[in-house]
Amino acid sequence: MKKIFLKPGREKSLKRRHLWIFSGAVGRVENGINSGDTVEVCDASGKYLATASYSATSQISGRVWSFDRNEVIDGEFFSRRIGEAVALRKNFGYWGDKTACRLIASEGDGISGLVVDKYADTLVAQFTSLGVERFKSEIVAALSRLDGVKTVYERSDLGVRRYEGLGEQTGLLWGVEPPEMIDFEEDSCRYQVNVRKGHKTGFYLDQRENRRLAGSLAAGKRVLNVFSYTGGFSVSCMKGGARAVVNIDSSREALKQAEKHLDLNHISTDRVDNLQEDAFNCMRKMLEQKEKFDLVILDPPKLIDGTGSITRGCRAYKDLARLGFSLLNKGGLLMNFSCSGLMTPELFQKITADGALDAGVDGQILRTLRQGMDHPVSLAVPESFYLKGLLCTCK
Repeated sequence: MKKIFLKPGREKSLKRRHLWIFSGAVGRVENGINSGDTVEVCDASGKYLATASYSATSQISGRVWSFDRNEVIDGEFFSRRIGEAVALRKNFGYWGDKTACRLIASEGDGISGLVVDKYADTLVAQFTSLGVERFKSEIVAALSRLDGVKTVYERSDLGVRRYEGLGEQTGLLWGVEPPEMIDFEEDSCRYQVNVRKGHKTGFYLDQRENRRLAGSLAAGKRVLNVFSYTGGFSVSCMKGGARAVVNIDSSREALKQAEKHLDLNHISTDRVDNLQEDAFNCMRKMLEQKEKFDLVILDPPKLIDGTGSITRGCRAYKDLARLGFSLLNKGGLLMNFSCSGLMTPELFQKITADGALDAGVDGQILRTLRQGMDHPVSLAVPESFYLKGLLCTCK
């Protein structure tokens, strides 16, 4: 197997079992290595460190497969890793005929660059790196052998693939074409997903536990669900006894599906308002009209997508927090989220505190929130902890 060599002193992260090798750490690449190849990673002296996939174009030049020199990276390797991930989900009760969960969480499950979501009998896969792209047929074969799976569908329509020299791809990989809408269940709630056209793989599965929490807190409350998408939080809140819910989203299609979700769960639309507007503008108008809510949920899309957008994104998160706190009744609850991987928990808490200060309220953190247990975080790769949240109150 051909080798790449790190610069002197750049092996520390690998010794701590981090799965990424950045281009700036690579000192020398042996001749004949192509992007997507599996290589041995060595320190400057030639000592073996890991086995990884190699990319000549990405800022992440290497993604580690194994720290065992004797482990063969082949179809059996991926079948074994996928089997371990399935066993973990079964432990949580997430595997069933009608359930949905994240089946493979990239670095969190030791398969960097691969995300697979399960919706009932359909698996939706995203291949974001050259390494998993090279082993796509082996990965699909392993997924197709899982119990109850009828479809493996690809949603690799992601801009991040261009950093790996890959184009966007979607379509059926194995099995039968999925129906237009796939029904699935989460706790006592029923939902539908369009795996061909929905955001990411179609639904935000990482918020499962937080939707459950919102529902448990919603009884008798007037709820504002900002960036509501297809209304997952709203269904949980209404089933939890919310007095009324207001959804804000810029997508008419998403709001239409939110209405269908209410109908699926036998919830009257009389107590739910769907507003197709820009979230920031809509919240400002509500503030001018002196609207108040008992529970405000802020679940924006990624507002920081790279180091160049950190400052702008932080301003947006702060403005959202300010508006959210300003629209709360005294003693009300704010669920504030960031799905930006570059946002640290410490920075997010500071931004939320600054938003409360600008709103003129004294805030309290009641609970820290995070992605669900089917989105495990590698202890060695803190970047895999991407969904940060705070449950706050104000006085």
